[in-house]
Amino acid sequence: MANFTTHIAVGTVVSGAAATLTLAADVIAPESLVAVTLAGVVGSVLPDIDLKDSRPGRALFAGLAVFFSFCVLFAVAPKFSIAEMWIAWLGTLVAVRYGLHWIFHRFSYHRGIWHSIIAGLMFWFVTAIIFHRMLGFHEGVAWLGGGFVFVGYMTHLILDEMYSVDVYDTRIKASFGTALKIYDSKRMGESALIAGLTVLAFMGTPPAKPFVEGITSQQLWAGLQSRFLPKQHWFGIDIDAQRTRLSWPAAAPGISSVTTGSIASPPEKAR
Repeated sequence: MANFTTHIAVGTVVSGAAATLTLAADVIAPESLVAVTLAGVVGSVLPDIDLKDSRPGRALFAGLAVFFSFCVLFAVAPKFSIAEMWIAWLGTLVAVRYGLHWIFHRFSYHRGIWHSIIAGLMFWFVTAIIFHRMLGFHEGVAWLGGGFVFVGYMTHLILDEMYSVDVYDTRIKASFGTALKIYDSKRMGESALIAGLTVLAFMGTPPAKPFVEGITSQQLWAGLQSRFLPKQHWFGIDIDAQRTRLSWPAAAPGISSVTTGSIASPPEKAR
C-alpha cells in the first residue's frame, strides 16, 4: 500500500485541483474554500485510522479528544466550579484519546470496513453534519466539505489498489482488491453496522437541495468550460502579440520566400 507521505501528497494535489474548480466556479467564499480543501486532505488519510499505531489514527483520535473535551467544557462551564471544569475537560480528553482509541482498535482490523466505499459515504454525511450543525457553515458548503472528504477518501483507496500491482515484477499482490470495495464481505456484521450508521448519518444531514442545484447548474458548467483555457493571455502575456513580434520579417520584393540555409535565392532576371 502507499505510505503516509504519498497519501498526503496525492490527497493535497487532488484537493487542490478540486478547490481550483470550486474557486473558478465562484460558488463559495474563499474562507469556506480553505475549510473544505483541508477536509479533502484529511479524507485522504482517513481510511488508515484502522492502523493502531499509524499517524492518521493517532492524529484523528487526538483531534476528536480535543474537540469533544472543549464541547464538554463549554457545556458544564455555567454550573461547575473551575476544579470541576478541569476534571470534566481532562477526563473527556483522556477517555476519547485513549479509551475510545482502544475500543475502536479492539474491534477493527486493517483494510476492513474502513477501506470501503460505504465508509467513505458515512464520513461524507458526518462531515456535512459537523460543518453545518457544529461549525455553522451553510448547507451547500457543508455538503461540499463532505464531498471533498469523500473524494480524498476514494483517492486513498484507489492509491492502495494501484500499489497492490507490482509493475516491475509484473504480478498482482495478495492485497489487491482489499482496499477499494463497497463493503467488507469477510465481516458482514461490521458492514451491516456501518451501513446502519451511514443511513442514520444521512438522515441527520442538512438539506442537500442547495448543493445539488449548485453542482448541476448549467450556468456553472458553462462558466467553467469558458474559463478552462485562457482566450489570449497566459499569465497576463499576450501570446499572439509575442509570436508576431518574434516571427521572421516578410521577404523583400523580388526575393523568393524559399531559401536554403541563410543565403537567400538571387532575384530572377527579367525575360
